[in-house]
Amino acid sequence: MDLFEYMREQTKEQESPLASRLRPTTLEEVVGQEHIIGKGKLLYRAIKADKLSSIIFYGPPGTGKTTLAKVIANTTSAEFLQINATSAGKKDMEQVVKQAQDNAGMYQKRTILFVDEIHRFNKSQQDYLLPFVEDGTIILIGATTENPYFEVNGALLSRSIIFELHSLQTDDIKRLLRRAVEDTERGMGSYKVRLTEDALDFLADMADGDARAALNAIELAVLTTERGEDGLITITLDVAQECIQKRAVRYDKSGDNHYDTISAFIKSMRGSDVQATMHYLARMIEAGEDPNFIARRIVICAAEDVGLADPQALILANAAAQAAHMVGFPEARIILSEAACYVALAPKSNSAYLAIDAAIADVRHKDCGQVPDHLKDSHYSGASKLGHGNTYKYAHNYPNGYVKQQYLPTPLMDASYYNGIKRGKEEQLLCDWEKRRKS
Repeated sequence: MDLFEYMREQTKEQESPLASRLRPTTLEEVVGQEHIIGKGKLLYRAIKADKLSSIIFYGPPGTGKTTLAKVIANTTSAEFLQINATSAGKKDMEQVVKQAQDNAGMYQKRTILFVDEIHRFNKSQQDYLLPFVEDGTIILIGATTENPYFEVNGALLSRSIIFELHSLQTDDIKRLLRRAVEDTERGMGSYKVRLTEDALDFLADMADGDARAALNAIELAVLTTERGEDGLITITLDVAQECIQKRAVRYDKSGDNHYDTISAFIKSMRGSDVQATMHYLARMIEAGEDPNFIARRIVICAAEDVGLADPQALILANAAAQAAHMVGFPEARIILSEAACYVALAPKSNSAYLAIDAAIADVRHKDCGQVPDHLKDSHYSGASKLGHGNTYKYAHNYPNGYVKQQYLPTPLMDASYYNGIKRGKEEQLLCDWEKRRKS
């Protein structure tokens, strides 16, 4: 490294964002993630012993994936190389592999490759790395905010240990914020900052487990607040509120948060927990989810989980879907809320759902036979000569509009698909049905 390159690196380090400057360099400085780097844990032991195998860090933004990679870089005796999957191309990967091969062949030195946002690599790029990971040329460390089981090739996954990072706790964020305003070397300590407890609590809460969001906010607060007569920069609750005006909602429409939230929303409606239903609906609305997507899920839940216990639920859900599509947000929130509340509060029955799936299974896997002759179409010339419809009994000609006759194909005469649940409106439907059958 020449003098000019050294100066550039020094300037870059001094002018980099607070979140970058405060990034820990040792395991002892890392805040949170005790479930994977607590003393005695597998990852802690592997880093301390410098005996890493290929690993993938998976978790929300601001939870320390890159931080852990940097800690490894500072503690390992191996060559540590880094690329970002959003910008790296085939040539970059070839250079990395060549350097790793030289390290192994010429210096008997291991090479650790950190791939940030590894989910951005397409299948061919991931396949390119596979043989070098497999033969030990490269020890891979991947970082991703997306579920690796969806986004990373199975072959790479099978050769890696996956560590899931969790959102930081409020107390963890507070520790980082205090460190930020007290650290005179890498933090804002030289600014002489006084952070009030109200402001600290607010920033830690609003960051929602994202350390980067909290540190960005405190940095903005310090740099934009005038010094008081006492010579201190005082960060009050009002100042903090200006720096984070809205909680950062963890939600990626193509990732885990999307699927996890809609799953929790549906399960809450199915479980008749209207409070939880409203919470998850609010999460999706605040994250900018498509109202049509939400409405479709309410319609499905009305049919699958409420069903015949309250057939009105499907009618209301369908009307809500049309209305939400017509008016859009913000008013659609009220329409979706009404439908979701109704479905959550309604009695539940999945008998129709189970019935059709059972019937479809027979159609797919059994010899179901022919439609009985008396049920076949008889509205054409010659049908009667074939015996089609000749012995059909018209239900309306019998008491209560019911007559017993064979409806199922002969091979399925004993099949039972619908098994009613005596709940809500369906109980009355079953009662009426039994009366007709006995008449």
